[in-house]
Amino acid sequence: MSALTDLMKQHGNSHAADIEWLHALLGDWQVIADLSFADLVLWISDGKNGFIAAGHARPSSAATVFYRDITGKPVEKAWSQIVSKAFKTGKSVELGELDKYQGMPARLSAVPVFRRLNAKSGTDITPSPIAVVTKHINLGDAAAPTKTRISLTALGEKLLNMVVDGNYPVPSEQSSPRRGTPRVNDGLLHIDAEGLVLFSSPNGISAFQKLGVDGELEGRSLLEVTNKLNKDRRNVDEGLPMVVSGRVAWRADIEGNSAALSVRSIPIYENQKNTGAILLCRDVTELRRQERELVTKDATIREIHHRVKNNLQTVASLLRIQGRRSKSPETLEALGDAERRVAAIAVVHDSLSEGLAQDVDFDEIFDRIIALVGELAAGYNAKVTNLRIGKFGRLPSELATPLAVVLTELVTNAYEHGLANKTGHLTVTATRKSKKLFITVADDGVGLEPGKIQNGLGTQIVTTLAEGELRGKIDFKSDKTGGTTVALEIPIA
Repeated sequence: MSALTDLMKQHGNSHAADIEWLHALLGDWQVIADLSFADLVLWISDGKNGFIAAGHARPSSAATVFYRDITGKPVEKAWSQIVSKAFKTGKSVELGELDKYQGMPARLSAVPVFRRLNAKSGTDITPSPIAVVTKHINLGDAAAPTKTRISLTALGEKLLNMVVDGNYPVPSEQSSPRRGTPRVNDGLLHIDAEGLVLFSSPNGISAFQKLGVDGELEGRSLLEVTNKLNKDRRNVDEGLPMVVSGRVAWRADIEGNSAALSVRSIPIYENQKNTGAILLCRDVTELRRQERELVTKDATIREIHHRVKNNLQTVASLLRIQGRRSKSPETLEALGDAERRVAAIAVVHDSLSEGLAQDVDFDEIFDRIIALVGELAAGYNAKVTNLRIGKFGRLPSELATPLAVVLTELVTNAYEHGLANKTGHLTVTATRKSKKLFITVADDGVGLEPGKIQNGLGTQIVTTLAEGELRGKIDFKSDKTGGTTVALEIPIA
């Protein structure tokens, strides 16, 4: 549970919608802090006419006022009056005098936070504030006002006003973040409701110049600029026109001149009317190149697994053909055992070739192994009912391959030695607990002869793999009433 949720519930506000809204604000208020060149602190009611800090954002564009995070601390006496006034009146308040925190001069203001009642649409907001945000501007390290600083500060004020109107955070139609999300310092453009660029930061201009855009951007339609860039391209992000026109809170990529630019749109609403948007842009050329390389490498790895699987199946087929031509029962049995071991390894590589992850669903693999080895039952005149209890879960390939061979051997031994010429049951139980996998393979066959538990080749293979490759423990048990139980303990951390 997060610190915000804990603090809200601890102080009597357990309204799920309020908590969700404030989480969304904290997730996207770094933009406001950077635009405002100020620290932001979120205050919630403590239920006793006081306030507790529930969140803190430092600006990456200016010096911080707070060198220590103040989340969880009660409101300072000097700030209490304007925080309380903003919370009670529902209006923004500025401290009339210079504030000082631990000797640091700062300008202080407070804005109430309202929640939109319908997060997706509508204009109705909560009748009273659900929290307060204070803005602390460090005056001890204040830079001289420039066009860029003045423009960014004004945009920060617009977003804070949207917080008061219940229009910020802006609901995004994208379900998950993408690598390379732009930030204020990466580059910023301010466009009006018609999509014309009103202001571009130096980094914003540089970002578009890397794409091949000549000249200044201010006064130009960004939609026309991007359409010109994409005129001869086939694969264009379909959401790009909506993003560069500021119609939706979304992200899209622009490509041109061997460069890639990630653009994020934040629509601006004033008096419930869309008056333009803030566009954050970031050069993601290297990121996209790395992503393409990863996709290529993933495809190569899958192809390798696929080819290994095919080669192993070819080896298994050759062993099967050789076995059919063999007249020696011992040779036939040895070739059959080798064929099943190779086929079990092929099953793991087949699963690895189907996905990007280098781990596999071992429950699916085990079910295929049972089907593979189950053909033995008829050969030994055994009528066996198989039962799997519990789940193995997902396992990394370095564990899945030896474990597949181990279980193949154990099931084969149960059919061949314990349940031959019998009607019986084979039960495999899998349990994950404390970063360990516990497996038991039990049958109700004839059991093991005393003193001969580890004499067979198959049993020696199982023991070597369990204790060596799997770094685990294995135990064979057989009681007077018959039946055999093999217990495996494997670390999976």
